[in-house]
Amino acid sequence: MLKKIHHVGVVVPDLENAMRFWRDLLGLHLTKTQTVADQGVKAALLQAGETEIELLEPLSPENGVGKFLARRGGGLHHVCFESDDVSRELEAAKVRGIPVIDQKPRQGLAGMICFLHPKATRGVLVEYAQPFEE
Repeated sequence: MLKKIHHVGVVVPDLENAMRFWRDLLGLHLTKTQTVADQGVKAALLQAGETEIELLEPLSPENGVGKFLARRGGGLHHVCFESDDVSRELEAAKVRGIPVIDQKPRQGLAGMICFLHPKATRGVLVEYAQPFEE
């Protein structure tokens, strides 16, 4: 079951510079930073009430986030929904004929994650996340 919007992903050219706005000027609390090598990003999660903002800096201009930055100059990248069972949600999406990017969940900054293909959602990249137990 999709529970809520977990976070909104924003592509930025420079993570530290972006933090000056989101953390320092807006006052959002930094909850986690990590380099996610298999996704080719440096990422940060900042708390915004019951949800988060995920900042994504590409490690290479050749990966998906790097190409997004080159085409669009950064900005809104994806919407992530929290789930209590990301595997079940992914399988349900496939059964309904929704094109997906990931065939199985993988580890990401927000927990176990997967992505639906934006061609299924009129151009909106949708992520499902099952946060790790703390």
